[in-house]
Amino acid sequence: MIKGLCITPPILGRISIGRVVERNGKRLPEKDDQFTITTQVQSKDGWIPHPQDAELRQKVGGEKLRSIPVRVLFNDPPLNLRAEYCLFDRKNGRPLCVGNGERCLRYAESGIQSLPCPSPDECTFSDGLCKPYGRLNVRIGDDDDLGTFIFRTTGYNSIRNLTARLHYYKAVSGNLLACLPLQLRLRGKSTTQSHRAPIYYVDITVREGMSLAEAVNTAREEHQKRVANGIDQAALDAAAERGFANGAFEDTIDEMSDISEEFQLGLSAPGSGGVSETESESGKSQVRLTDKLQSKLDQRASAAPGQ
Repeated sequence: MIKGLCITPPILGRISIGRVVERNGKRLPEKDDQFTITTQVQSKDGWIPHPQDAELRQKVGGEKLRSIPVRVLFNDPPLNLRAEYCLFDRKNGRPLCVGNGERCLRYAESGIQSLPCPSPDECTFSDGLCKPYGRLNVRIGDDDDLGTFIFRTTGYNSIRNLTARLHYYKAVSGNLLACLPLQLRLRGKSTTQSHRAPIYYVDITVREGMSLAEAVNTAREEHQKRVANGIDQAALDAAAERGFANGAFEDTIDEMSDISEEFQLGLSAPGSGGVSETESESGKSQVRLTDKLQSKLDQRASAAPGQ
């Protein structure tokens, strides 16, 4: 295994609740009120839809795709959903600092430093630009036993709900999370910060039409089949844990520009049917402010290379 390279689950495609569109010569994020499943290939019109997208839309009669049947790869929730505080470089999308509220890894001219990590509100290095960042890997369909689709988010509601559900389902199923029949669900809510416009976020539940007890029984049956077929789930979790620990930062250079486009511009286009979670916490004035703060951050980094 190459040292310094984070080994992540194989990715077959992306799950998003929005897209990037070009307006007035600028590429801007546009939020949506439904899921879109894409490949990892882009054309001039954006990400190319994955065949699973059309297949699932057929099952709902062409209506908006607001739920996706999924399974997770691992029994350990943090292996399926990696969430941390992250300070992005607004120019290239590279993570400058990644932490968990206790310790952080930070880029410096001398190399990667391990430092104490306060909450984003108390961090003097980020000047308020640090935000939660989560990546969820799920399986869709049965064509690839280890291939996954990735959902990335910087929304508090999505990260909080996904984290809670995964830990709860692991507990109630007796550590059979990877065998549970689950589904991603798109939910909406309104707040005063969003000016009563709907905010869309992602949740995960047992499959529609199943009770929790039925889902747990199904998981037990699936677990027994896997054991009979010689599948070692504990060894798979251990291998994944070693892979994630092999590198300091998960996202590759190739992914950084896409991540920057998807999350760092901050505003959805007018008429997009809703706002993002992060957008509801700020407005145009905040975007202008963050640009000023980023300039200040760059000046500080150049003036104090040892920081």
